[in-house]
Amino acid sequence: MFRLNRLTDYAVVVMSQMAMRPEKTNSAQEIAAESGVPLPTVSKLLGTLTRAGLMTSQRGATGGYVLSRSAESITMAEIIQALEGPIALTACVEGAESNCEVESLCPMRGNWNRVNSAIHSALSSVTLADMSMSMPMFGVPAPGENEQEARRNTA
Repeated sequence: MFRLNRLTDYAVVVMSQMAMRPEKTNSAQEIAAESGVPLPTVSKLLGTLTRAGLMTSQRGATGGYVLSRSAESITMAEIIQALEGPIALTACVEGAESNCEVESLCPMRGNWNRVNSAIHSALSSVTLADMSMSMPMFGVPAPGENEQEARRNTA
């Protein structure tokens, strides 16, 4: 089964939460409280995403984390690669470390490159802004909704 790991899923949740208020500098504690992702996991993600250049950290009393670019310019492919490494479905696709014993004779290599390229293109066409458009903010009321209803609707 082809599945992203839970940490990657949480990264998308955390970044989507931040994308909804791009002007706000967020502490790890605020991000954890707003996203519902546990604080130790948020802290780990923030370090990884900052090293990947997708977030910027600011020190000091008013410090915290912000997206390094607009949500419209950050793609799902970038987020996945930051957490999981290169998108490579098999060992023989371009950019993957290959230990395949039949690689030089295999007629499938070109086909796997096409499949891998199609998946990469699809992931590159979906932005963080796209992902966060349909995401309710945890515990934050929508227009016409009170705070208690908001918590119930996102739980």
